[in-house]
Amino acid sequence: MARPEFDLVVIGGGSGGLVVAAGGAALGAKVALVEKHKLGGDCLWTGCVPSKALIKSARVAHEMRHADRWALAPADPQPSLPRVMERVARVIAGIEPHDSPARFRGLGVDVVEGSGRFVARDAFEVNGRTLTAKNFVIATGSRAALPPIPGLRDVPCLTNETLFDLREPVPHLVVIGAGPIGTEMAQAFRRLGSEVTLVDTAPQILPREDADLAAVVLARLRDEGVADRLGVTVDRVAPGGSATERVVVTVRDASGAVTPIAASHLLVAAGRQPNIDGLDLETAGVRVKKGRIVVDASLATTNPRIRVAGDAAGGLQFTHVAEDHAGVVLRQTLFHLAWKKPATIVPWCTFTDPEMARVGLSETEARAQGIAHRVWRFAFDEIDRARADDETDGFAKLVTDPRGRILGASIVGPHAGELIAECVLAMTHGMKAADLSAAIHAYPTLASINRRAADQRAKAGLTPSSKAWIQRLFGLRGA
Repeated sequence: MARPEFDLVVIGGGSGGLVVAAGGAALGAKVALVEKHKLGGDCLWTGCVPSKALIKSARVAHEMRHADRWALAPADPQPSLPRVMERVARVIAGIEPHDSPARFRGLGVDVVEGSGRFVARDAFEVNGRTLTAKNFVIATGSRAALPPIPGLRDVPCLTNETLFDLREPVPHLVVIGAGPIGTEMAQAFRRLGSEVTLVDTAPQILPREDADLAAVVLARLRDEGVADRLGVTVDRVAPGGSATERVVVTVRDASGAVTPIAASHLLVAAGRQPNIDGLDLETAGVRVKKGRIVVDASLATTNPRIRVAGDAAGGLQFTHVAEDHAGVVLRQTLFHLAWKKPATIVPWCTFTDPEMARVGLSETEARAQGIAHRVWRFAFDEIDRARADDETDGFAKLVTDPRGRILGASIVGPHAGELIAECVLAMTHGMKAADLSAAIHAYPTLASINRRAADQRAKAGLTPSSKAWIQRLFGLRGA
């Protein structure tokens, strides 16, 4: 048998694929990277980077309008969506060289541009060229899923893949899907001057999160003028009759009442599906079930030469998960560390204002799974830095086992995505709430909310009987 041309062929140039390719080349492997569109993937072009750039502009506009909160004169920001989207494009352009084909070729990676398919268990064909390798990594990412709503494919609709191409005003945006993407974009477009209606079949926004945390974000959205229709079914979508009413979304509530919502634009943010079409995975001996690649706990497929990283592997679909997967498959394929597994303690954040972040078990999940647990809360309005910043909405919540080991943490409030990192570190090292409580936190900082939430467990142990025992033991005379 002829020796394979490459040590590693990476299919897909998104976050996970880029890390695998760069890491493999740096470690001395001969690597090919196949990408059919543009290196950088969803995160750079249609996901994390553009959405956060848009959110920043929207937040500045909101704070300008409400500058009187900080004893300053409010101002009309006069937002122009085309101008904001041009700024988003500039942010992308500033990052793009880091993910460019030229950079990766400079690292020693053979970048192959084009679509391809497996032609054997150990061969992948692109543009008539056959790439053979000891190992392959499928890192093809995911795309927006369009739900089976009657009429949806007969009207112009946006997804995250087309949203940032907008260069026209958006008078009224209907968003189908109140998950992270839907809620982030609903708030951002409202702050940039659009009327926004948020629609979902779930009875709350961000349905994967505890209802009490989601309620804080929903209250803010409503206060800012985002209309919502939650717990409804989308009966159909149809073309509208004018430029300001290009689309009509008809919803049905639990009582059966039907309401048409006319809008200028429609954004569908109702889930994602893996990009595996056309790869001829059956030829490669890779099993697919219900449209998803079957992988084991170590990201291996039914073909031991082929592993999967990132969104294509299913599970949590975040850039930081894809990067973790990349490290795992590199160790497995190059160093044969088959026991290396993906991290199980994974944080995430929804970048609304206030932000919502979580790691580990939620209170709802702990209860549903019958896990013995306790819950400890602390509110931002009792944190001095939050008061100084006038950002007091929200709270932190720790879920611990009866001995105080941290099972999960959730934060809704200012900079929650940054604050959750301390809880991730604590959980990664099996720490208890007492460890957070014992750590000194700089004053005044928002991070002290983690310590204050952990303090609640210690205070719960100070019962009247324990206080009386301490007084007797140490001769204390307080009331």
